[in-house]
Amino acid sequence: MLLTPLEQFQIISIFSIKLFCLDFSLTNLLLIGLIVLFFLNYIVSFSLKNTSFFFVPHNWQTLVEMITETVSYLVYDNINEEGEKYFPFIFSIFTFVMLVNLIGLVPYSFTITSHLVVTFTLSLSIFIGCNIIFIRKYKVKALSLFLPSNTTFVLALLLVPIEVVSHIFKPISLGVRLFANLMAGHTLLKVIIGFSWAMLILENIISIFHVIPLIVIVILFGLELGVAIIQAFVFTILTCIYLNDSIHLSH
Repeated sequence: MLLTPLEQFQIISIFSIKLFCLDFSLTNLLLIGLIVLFFLNYIVSFSLKNTSFFFVPHNWQTLVEMITETVSYLVYDNINEEGEKYFPFIFSIFTFVMLVNLIGLVPYSFTITSHLVVTFTLSLSIFIGCNIIFIRKYKVKALSLFLPSNTTFVLALLLVPIEVVSHIFKPISLGVRLFANLMAGHTLLKVIIGFSWAMLILENIISIFHVIPLIVIVILFGLELGVAIIQAFVFTILTCIYLNDSIHLSH
């Protein structure tokens, strides 16, 4: 049993592998990541091998079609036709984040997105990729992103640093938003579960009232289920917006 709520976010070594000064140990974080990647690969391979789906879809086909349709709407609404070639990338991002968030709700599992290093690495890689696309397409003209049109020299001295700082903080806000929402919700659930357990082990009439926090847990679990899906949706939308800004120069 966990002693503190924050211990649910602890990275535990399952199989230790050390080579010289490097640590290649199998941890709970890596294990969940491998499971999600395997499942994601299965979805993609299923979609490629089964090009002729059933006219009356079964449950698995319905799920794949629902995710594909949702992501296609996100890509078209935020990037238009030019974003069609980025559909596999956006699909992978959405599916990965959603699966990781949902797996984190399973008892005794591990939430990868509750660690800032994971969410920030994911957002930073997206940010670097968007900038590479932006620079390759516009080259020197890409610098106009930091200087709005029809701006005087004096005003430019103030606006350029602000635009640069706001641009740099995009991956930070993207990663912190996902990390904070998942960690806060899971911590709240663990605190209430601990409170309910503490009331249950009391040897008096007060132990009967442990039902109240249990009801609250059921409600919060439903909210956390919604948050897990919504955060994947929000993360994907922001990725599409950043990608759209890289494809279409707005200044």
